[in-house]
Amino acid sequence: MATDRPFADLPAALVDEVLNRTQDISKIMLAAFQEMRSEMQPRRQQLEQAGLLKREGDLQYVPIPTTSGIDGAFAIERLLATDLVAAAAVAVEGITPPSETRHWPDPYHHVLVEVEHHNVDTGTIARASMIGMELNLATSCPHQVVFIDGSLTTPLIFFNQALNRIAESPDLKVSQYLLEHIEEYLLAYKTILKAERSDKAWVAIPKYTTRREFGKRMSWPKAFDDRAMLTGILQAGEFTTPSVLEKPERPWHLNVNPTPAEKRQKLNELAEEVTNYLSTNIRVMYYRPFNWLPALRLEMSQGVAESPGRFASVIHAVKHQCGTSAMMEPYPLYMADRMAKSLASAIPTFRQVTSQYMAETYQGDIGDVFLGLHGYRSETGR
Repeated sequence: MATDRPFADLPAALVDEVLNRTQDISKIMLAAFQEMRSEMQPRRQQLEQAGLLKREGDLQYVPIPTTSGIDGAFAIERLLATDLVAAAAVAVEGITPPSETRHWPDPYHHVLVEVEHHNVDTGTIARASMIGMELNLATSCPHQVVFIDGSLTTPLIFFNQALNRIAESPDLKVSQYLLEHIEEYLLAYKTILKAERSDKAWVAIPKYTTRREFGKRMSWPKAFDDRAMLTGILQAGEFTTPSVLEKPERPWHLNVNPTPAEKRQKLNELAEEVTNYLSTNIRVMYYRPFNWLPALRLEMSQGVAESPGRFASVIHAVKHQCGTSAMMEPYPLYMADRMAKSLASAIPTFRQVTSQYMAETYQGDIGDVFLGLHGYRSETGR
């Protein structure tokens, strides 16, 4: 297998040059780690003096809540004649507490599969539909704490990019699909950002982030983001006090002009509500459940962060679902991520099944079918 021989297809001279560079790279990385480590204790004292460092023992006791995790993926198989497009969102139930019964014994999903003519905008628009399906699943989950992969700001960014592309590619089926469902997606998005229900909490957990809400507040070096610094500062069972989400350089914005005229006023109102909630209602914190885990960035609504009971439920949910060092994120997110990643590898198989059905009924030269469905590039995203 390729993973057993990672250098098999690379020129030997290239491999030698890369290996020769690794010693220099390791020295640079080691110096960065040592610099960060030398600052850990002063940074920890800063957090304590500012009242930003908390422990699990400070929380009120709540029963372990039920949980689920949401993730999605999209894939495009670029064929000779057309593009095969698939986008999906998956919801997986977490480890059920002993006192609860399972709500969803099997994973839930939403999926979109289309054939499109070649267009560079297809991936951007399909990705927005994927995000929308994730939001729909998240609001339909019956669980008390719902984990969402990525940041709470990601849907707005992807929606805005896609709507701008739709203005240039309105004839795509994925464009029509997104326009048809954008209102329900924004309603679900608003529900998550507002989080009014006292028995429900939505928590976004981005794997990668460059944000520095705490670093800017504490005047930490710009070379390290908050997650890197706080992984070294926080001990097992510690977390930071929730802070206001870092504001972008330009105000949040969603361009709804490409949407149908009859929906535009309603969508404008929804877009304004969503951007207002992102600007004022989102809180960010970092929590390290165990020593084997890095600090996890948790994004949630102000209502969840400032309610002692709901906040304690979130912390207990994260800890309960991170009980093994084999996973670097809560269990339901880990499982949803694995399922979503499988979409890209499954697309070529779907193409082969399609070509078989076509070959059975095609009246011309069967070679035309296999040539037209020849895949020469795959694009994936999450």
